[in-house]
Amino acid sequence: MNRPKPEPVQIVKERRDRALKTLVGGIPYVNFLGIQFDRRGDELTALLPFDEKLVGNPFLQALHGGVTSAFLEITAMIELSWSILWEEMEKGELDPRKLDAAHLPRLPKTIDFTVDYLRSGLPRDAYARARINRSGRRYASVHVEAWQDNRSRLFAQATGHFLIPSREAP
Repeated sequence: MNRPKPEPVQIVKERRDRALKTLVGGIPYVNFLGIQFDRRGDELTALLPFDEKLVGNPFLQALHGGVTSAFLEITAMIELSWSILWEEMEKGELDPRKLDAAHLPRLPKTIDFTVDYLRSGLPRDAYARARINRSGRRYASVHVEAWQDNRSRLFAQATGHFLIPSREAP
């Protein structure tokens, strides 16, 4: 019995990176803020590159609170969406080559989102990682942490609850 030859790892990685880029690129506000995602296996780290337009008070030179909140919420939503897509890709239920702008999954809907501003976001790049605390068929709870130069010195954190959209075709 002949088994199909497995694809080279680099091809699989490129396909997954393209799927993530397609998912993130489908959100205009992500593009406006310049948020990027670095993928290492199934782990995502969000990057918010510093830009003067992100400063809320020019005298303090601190990131705007709304930008910080949006960065955390987007990180949570992408992590949740990516975890669902990752599982579907691993099970063979989703071919990442068929994921394009016209066939993106619907994003989770925010039920509530609470941000703790721990200190001012400085005028420099920011990073965030989300951890899914609970994820069921319809509901998920996600915790997000954001830092700048030192991962152990958070400048903001948040907890959000999300409604997970159905994946069945409408």
